[in-house]
Amino acid sequence: MPSKNMPEDNALSSPEPLSMNNLLEVITNSLEDDKAEEIISINLKGKTSIADSMVIASGRSTRQVAAIADHLVTNIKKAGLGNCKVEGLEKADWVLVDAGDAIIHIFRPEVRSFYNLEKMWTMDVRPDDFTPDKLLSS
Repeated sequence: MPSKNMPEDNALSSPEPLSMNNLLEVITNSLEDDKAEEIISINLKGKTSIADSMVIASGRSTRQVAAIADHLVTNIKKAGLGNCKVEGLEKADWVLVDAGDAIIHIFRPEVRSFYNLEKMWTMDVRPDDFTPDKLLSS
């Protein structure tokens, strides 16, 4: 006989993998909760095989950038996505978090404007644009 306190569908014991939309929601909520600024999401499908999405955000100081990144990794892990790979946490000018299907860049504002990743990844350029035939014809 089932217990009255137990849910009928045992959803907690068999979690489904998160979809890309759920992953982006976890990322965005974590960034917003930590007061990250200028959060943008870039769809990378068809542009690269490294990830399906890129999220770029800013923190006001190295301390805030490091805290945002640390909390983000914790929140992604709590959501059931396992461990993320993190680069740049020591200096915290630019921290890259690799969550598998999403790459997250967290910058100090000066570093973000210097590298300007938004411009590079939002250009309408496809990998097929760099075939030898197309490069020789231009």
